[in-house]
Order: sequence, then C-alpha cells, then structure tokens
Amino acid sequence: MIKDRIKQLIQDRTVHDGLTETGIAGVRLFRATQAIPCVPAVYEPSVVAIVSGSKEAVLDGHRYIYDNSHYLCCPMSMPVKAGTPTASVANPLYGVFISLNQRVMTELVLEMENVGGALGPEKDALRAQGIRLAEWDEGFADALLRLLQLGANPTDTAVLGDARLRELYYAILQGGAGPFARRAFGAGNAIARSIAHVSSHLDAPISIDDMATRAGMSRAAFHRKFKQVTTMAPIQFVKSMRLNNAAMKMAGGMTVNEAAIGVGYASPSQFSREFKRMYGQSPRQWSDGHRVVIEGV
Repeated sequence: MIKDRIKQLIQDRTVHDGLTETGIAGVRLFRATQAIPCVPAVYEPSVVAIVSGSKEAVLDGHRYIYDNSHYLCCPMSMPVKAGTPTASVANPLYGVFISLNQRVMTELVLEMENVGGALGPEKDALRAQGIRLAEWDEGFADALLRLLQLGANPTDTAVLGDARLRELYYAILQGGAGPFARRAFGAGNAIARSIAHVSSHLDAPISIDDMATRAGMSRAAFHRKFKQVTTMAPIQFVKSMRLNNAAMKMAGGMTVNEAAIGVGYASPSQFSREFKRMYGQSPRQWSDGHRVVIEGV
C-alpha cells in the first residue's frame, strides 16, 4: 500500500522526535514517541498528514482527531491547541507537515477556475470552517509518495521538488478539502487576506476597523463573515493568535516580557491578565510548567 511506503520513508529518515527537513521548502517529516497534551499553537497555512498514530487539534472548542484515514487542511493561520496525546514508544506517531504557499495555491485556484468555471456552493458552507479534515484519496496519497521519494537524491529534489509539490497542491485542491481550500486561496477571499495580514503583524497595533477596511467591508459585515469563516469574532481571534504565539515563545525559552512585547502587548499587566484568563495560569507559571519542545504538535 502507498501509505505503508510513505511510512517506511519517514521511519528511515527520522532519527529523533520533532521535525526533520526533507530538502523541499515547506515539507517536513515528524515523529513523536511520547504523549504531548494539547498545548497552544498556531497552525500556519498547511496540510498535516499522519501515516501512523493520531494527532489532535482543538479550534475554539471544536476537536479534530485525525490519523491515516484523514489529513488535516488548514488554509489560513489559526490559533489552536494541538498535541499527540496517544503517542508512545510502542505506538509512535509518524507524519508529514506541508506548508501551503500562498502564491502557488492562488495560481492553481485561478487556473482551475479559468478552465472549469467558478466554484459552486459548498455543502455545509455555513459550518465552522477554521480547519477541515479530508479523507485520504488515491490522488493525494500518490502525489505525497512521489514528493517524498525525491528525498533520496539531492539532484532530484533540486530539479523536481517544486513540480512535485505543485502536483500535491493540485491533489489537495481536487480532493475532499478542495472546495474549502479553494475558497481560502481564491482571489476574492478577503477574510483569508485579512488573516494573513494579522498573522504577519502581531507585534503591531491591530484594529477591527482596519481589518474590515482591508477586506473592503463594513465593520458589521466583516464581523459576521469573519465569525462564519473562523468560528471566532475578530477581536477574539486576534487575542488568541497573540496569546498562543506568546505561549509558544515562552515554551521555547523566551522570557515572559520578551514574549509579551513580541506579540504586541505594551502592558505586561494586561498581558498577564489576559493570559491567565485564557489558560488558567499566570504566564510565569505556564512557562515554568511547559519548558518542552512543542515543535510539530
């Protein structure tokens, strides 16, 4: 089976827990042999595919558990809690993390729409849509295997890597997460562009009016559409992005004050209050209890 071959490739190339580079930009393998409870994280636009074990992600109270039957598609930056609660030495987790390049994905979506016409209504389009699970299909599995096989030869990787990655992107857009991803990367998705701006400017002042203006909407229309797409109100989303990023920085060894400033908090006391309200602990207590590598959760 293709999944067994993908699993063997990952096993052969991962010598430690965490992320392992493949030589292809944005494509990393990961392994986990110990349970990690769900902790704050930020998923950048990506697809996460599991071939052994299972992973868990929680977005605004919605829990997503996925294994080798479904992959996770996150086309916009999202503040989540994520972990590997069932991983162990006896039951290791193996998977692949694929960043979704905004430019390439948008080009593919436009090409598909030019050939096949505009995207029609999506089933359950009004359902919470921050992330989506999609069933592995033959096209996705085959494209992923072909991509990972390049890692055995640096020349093949350098020459064919971009083309094989584009092939995988196309398989994603054609698969179960296709309509969902196509809406996020389509030229008309103002919410996705607004989220991309927030994600890259967390250390600067962010107002909801500015976000709405960038999206070309009134404040009321933007608030309604934003919550439909992400499940969260804009102000809640920005706060979650900032606090989750701060938690990850502290877990990586950054001081509380450095983390607060790095995500746009000018007032340490306000940062402490909002962090404790969200996580039930002060930033210092949380930092002391989570000095662990959370890379790849």
